[in-house]
Amino acid sequence: MGKRAYQRVEVQDFYVDVSDGVGFFPGAVSDISRFGVGMTDLPKRINETVERMTVVVTGQGKTFKMVVKPKWSDQNGLRKKIGCEIINTPYTWTDFVLRIEPREDNRSGNEITM
Repeated sequence: MGKRAYQRVEVQDFYVDVSDGVGFFPGAVSDISRFGVGMTDLPKRINETVERMTVVVTGQGKTFKMVVKPKWSDQNGLRKKIGCEIINTPYTWTDFVLRIEPREDNRSGNEITM
């Protein structure tokens, strides 16, 4: 995680439908960032070696359709985890992630007073 330009935010109750170009598979979203999405609970038959996938992420009353590039995968039994980079990140996604990212109230190291 040290190589990431933007921190990932762990999420709950986010779901994903993923197409690898051959099939369409349901799963869960484990974490998100401005330019990435971590997916879990995907069936092992999904082909994560494709150049691009189409994903539909649903959570907090919002739905986002995006094209992603798989960067890594991990299989555990019959299920897979896949980490992806979002290609051509939609503005609506970036805005959404910015709203749920943890805020640093004290970025400069100076004390904030009111």
